Amino acid sequence: MNYHHYNPRQAALAEARALLEKAAAAAMAAGALPEAELPAFIVEIPADVKNGDVAANLAMAGARVFRKAPRQIAEAIVGALDLTGSLFERAEIAGPGFINLFLGSGWFTGVLRAACSESDYGRTDGGAGKRYNVEFVSANPTGPMHMGNARGGALGDCLAACLDWAGYEVTREFYINDAGNQIEKFGKSLAVRYLQLYKGEEACPLPAECYQGADIVAHAKNFAAEHGDAYVDGDFEQLKKDITAFALPQNIEGLQRDLGKYRIRYDVWFHESDLHAAGAVQAVVDKLLQSGACYKAEDGAIMYRSAQYAAKYGVVNKKKTDSGEEEAKDEVLVRANGIPTYFAADIAYHYNKLAVRGFDKAIDVWGADHHGHVARMKGAMDAVGLDGSRLDVVLMQMVNLMRDGKPVRMSKRTGKAITLTDLLDEVPIDSARFFFNMRESSSTLDFDLDLAVRSDSENPVYYVQYAHARICSLLKKLDAAGIAFAGPEAVDAAVLTDASEQALIRLLAAFPAEIAAAAERYDPARITRFVIDLATAFHRFYNACRILEAEGAVREGRIALCLAVRGVIRNVLTMFKIEAPETM
Repeated sequence: MNYHHYNPRQAALAEARALLEKAAAAAMAAGALPEAELPAFIVEIPADVKNGDVAANLAMAGARVFRKAPRQIAEAIVGALDLTGSLFERAEIAGPGFINLFLGSGWFTGVLRAACSESDYGRTDGGAGKRYNVEFVSANPTGPMHMGNARGGALGDCLAACLDWAGYEVTREFYINDAGNQIEKFGKSLAVRYLQLYKGEEACPLPAECYQGADIVAHAKNFAAEHGDAYVDGDFEQLKKDITAFALPQNIEGLQRDLGKYRIRYDVWFHESDLHAAGAVQAVVDKLLQSGACYKAEDGAIMYRSAQYAAKYGVVNKKKTDSGEEEAKDEVLVRANGIPTYFAADIAYHYNKLAVRGFDKAIDVWGADHHGHVARMKGAMDAVGLDGSRLDVVLMQMVNLMRDGKPVRMSKRTGKAITLTDLLDEVPIDSARFFFNMRESSSTLDFDLDLAVRSDSENPVYYVQYAHARICSLLKKLDAAGIAFAGPEAVDAAVLTDASEQALIRLLAAFPAEIAAAAERYDPARITRFVIDLATAFHRFYNACRILEAEGAVREGRIALCLAVRGVIRNVLTMFKIEAPETM
């Protein structure tokens, strides 16, 4: 059998549905059920396998069309059910008419053979090659990255990996906000700090709205070291322009360097400034004007009818009227002075993704504080002639760094908020990437710094890595003892009857379905939780079943289990760019 892109759970569900539909047709043909069109019904894997490996509500769903009690319908269908040559060995009726199917040993054998023979077991083709763009982090290039960026980096990168394994063609993208107000503020901050070096802080006070960080001072000193006092008595705007051109590329290089250390590699670094230079921002504003989605205000500003388009996607921005009531607020796209707002550039950027570059889906990972922007952006895609449902936003809650059970708020080194580089100086990269994906994005994450550096089973990433290393050690012992694995085709799961063996095979079978679900729900934390469960199940199996001392088909089956678990753990860790050590 070809196990390429094999999804055991999906295979079982699909075959169960086909068998039940065929049995219902046979029951109708035999007169056990009246002729009727089959209703929609659910085929699912129940939480408790004691109730069967697959359960269906066909009998209850068919009560109206067949005009019979569900139990009678179930008896007629099960009576006509032919399981010969199928994945299932028997069927039972439970309760008011649930039809429960039990998998045979052939299915369990198939799972083991697939997981042993396919190096990329877990990869499926459900995405059918659709092109997805995943944009994440996109930190302003005016300063260092913070904890939200650290979580967003791990989340976005691991989500992209899940999508890739689920069969999508994925592009990882970073959007560089190198235009607009924050760059103006960046340049002004740099210019003032430069002038202070020669004129003093009293003569050139730094405005409160400027960036106050030590990195700004460092850039100013480096610029002065290269240019001396050449700009001290010159034009301030020229100084701003030149010192920005000096410092900004260094900051962008710093982002790339720090994210590279975090094992994140982007396919595209997209510059906002390129949109302005190419006229793409003005083009999208013109498009919105032509469609009537925008209008010119009395002061010359161009206003966007946000409420008209955003309402279907959620809450829209509102303002209070003179009477005290709230009404939907139109938004400025181009200011009265002719300068586009950030929102205008953001619309042009997403239009570029979906219309110009033709991605089937654009996925953005944003901090939860941007929740009010989601409906605006999705609505804007409708307004510009696209489908807003092609833009999805993953909102990410904040991170609480914890030490000794208490929040850590300040960096000892800088006296400021802890940055990504501060974190990676203290915590192993494996732990950082794993820990940031242990909770779904919608949950606040408590990051335990003490736990992240521990080298014992209390640390979940160490626990998973140890399971991988333990299997590698066991396989080396088998090799040293001259015990060779006969190969996947020699495996017969029927001899693996211990509860721990059965539990392992069921978990292995779930892996492709878990990846598909993680991709569909934008939740890579599912895979982190899954691999912890798999490691736990393996340790339980290892303690319950002898491997070196086993013989014949039992030993072959248990070796296959070890190989399969090692492969799946390795695949998860490799997907998430976490090391899979062979010794610990």
